[in-house]
Amino acid sequence: MKLDGIDIDTTLKELELTLAQEKELSPALRSMIGVLILIVKLLTNRIGLNSSNSSKPPSGDLNRKKKTRKASNKKAGGQKNHPGTTLKQIDDPDEIATIQIDRRSLPKGHDYQDAGFESRQVFDIEITRMVTEYQAQVLVDENGKRFKAPFPEGVTKAVQYGGGLKAHAVYMSQYQLLPYNRIQEYFGEQLNISLSQGTIFNFNKDAFKRLAVFNEITKEALITSNRVHADETGININGKGHWLHCASNDLWTDFYPHKKRGCEAMDSRGILPQFKGVLCHDHWKPYYRYQDCLHALCNAHHLRELTRAHEQDNQVWAEKMKGLLEEINKTVINANNSLNEVETKKYLRRYRKLLRQAEIECPPPEEVREKGQRGRLKRSKARNLLERLINYESDVLRFMDDPDVPFTNNLGERDIRMTKVQQKISGCFRSMEGAEIFCRVRGYLSTCRKHGVSSSHAMNLIFEGKLPNFVDGLS
Repeated sequence: MKLDGIDIDTTLKELELTLAQEKELSPALRSMIGVLILIVKLLTNRIGLNSSNSSKPPSGDLNRKKKTRKASNKKAGGQKNHPGTTLKQIDDPDEIATIQIDRRSLPKGHDYQDAGFESRQVFDIEITRMVTEYQAQVLVDENGKRFKAPFPEGVTKAVQYGGGLKAHAVYMSQYQLLPYNRIQEYFGEQLNISLSQGTIFNFNKDAFKRLAVFNEITKEALITSNRVHADETGININGKGHWLHCASNDLWTDFYPHKKRGCEAMDSRGILPQFKGVLCHDHWKPYYRYQDCLHALCNAHHLRELTRAHEQDNQVWAEKMKGLLEEINKTVINANNSLNEVETKKYLRRYRKLLRQAEIECPPPEEVREKGQRGRLKRSKARNLLERLINYESDVLRFMDDPDVPFTNNLGERDIRMTKVQQKISGCFRSMEGAEIFCRVRGYLSTCRKHGVSSSHAMNLIFEGKLPNFVDGLS
């Protein structure tokens, strides 16, 4: 690695060689210099990490350069047959304003005939409060007995909030991720509706309860599916670290919070212990505790780790392996997501040959143990990666011959991405209950969008007591 023109790796090697040749240094000084060299190595390794060779997000890259697009012969702007979004006139406007010609402004001495109208439409919005008063008729017989017409279902109080208002508040809170105080200001200033933050929380809590049935439907759909993506991310609940777990696929999303990250948390939801399809993940070891399913590893992680191994550890094999995996992925895409047996064997031979060469370049540590030392000898990051690519060959390359298995676990990572946005906005969840509400409502909205149901319509369905049409036959 070079920093300000200085080759740090070469400089450290020269220093270590000089240190080994210096015989008059005291043991204490030698140890101190060794510690300083170790610190320099650790710090330089951190400096060299970015979004292309580690799990750091692109927003953390220093002096991030914008990627230049390859020049093409296409004209700028929308391309031919590209569906546009131009505003168009509609056949049923809400209001028609007829404009008559002032005949006094017309030239005199002519006979004018009516030739119709030229129309122009202005699209606008009207933000307003709507209050419906239900007046139930009361009749009294000759004995003074009262008879009252029944109010509509759900109208139980003298004054209450309607389902549409509740749906809108929860939509702004759980989908748009607006803080409670801003939602409160919006309703007060735009709609002249007094709404406390506690009331908004109660709306969210009501939505959580109403989604209990849908939550179980999602769980069962994921258990019986062919593929599930699993991932987790840290969240802050009242100042303490917790974990948000995600199990999802192309049609269903399930979130749940837990104080732990491992199998205890995943078992508590009950999806992965019963799942028998292909589990896509990032090689976090607890996932391999589930033996009733096949596994597929995220190659986006492998590409970043291979980049790091090449850039920081000067591993030539890592750059070659990165190129090979990218080539295989491109070939699989061009072959409609599945290679034939001949192609699969060809790439498998190249994969194994490259790993054999890597064994020479990046050998395991010597089996020299200090007295009393037990356990697995420490390996470099490059060696750990190499051993993973060797030992989990089938899981790395499962995307080659299974058309349902993608090259990466990006779907699972995309599904939890908005959780990080929520944490940036709010900082934390106030309680475990708040985190559970977020997870269930957000999972419902994510699932609806995957089925082509808009978030606003999906939220209205909750407070109408209905389930989306796509769950027919599943509940």
